[in-house]
Amino acid sequence: MQRKLTITVSDEVYRALYEKVGAGRISRFIDRLARSHVVDDGLRDSYAALAADEEREREAEDWTECLMTDAADEAR
Repeated sequence: MQRKLTITVSDEVYRALYEKVGAGRISRFIDRLARSHVVDDGLRDSYAALAADEEREREAEDWTECLMTDAADEAR
């Protein structure tokens, strides 16, 4: 079940959320962000939620691949 909540943020925070998260995604972003601080779903559930975020997983994979490239380029 979901509940509607009205919050007030500064114009600066709203603009940044709108630009970085996108219209229609702000509620979900804030819900995910707040969940880790207020709901005790357990560590396994938290990791499962992170793994389900395909965009985040792609970014993490790209980042780790770059680390491997950097390590291969180092002089021995």
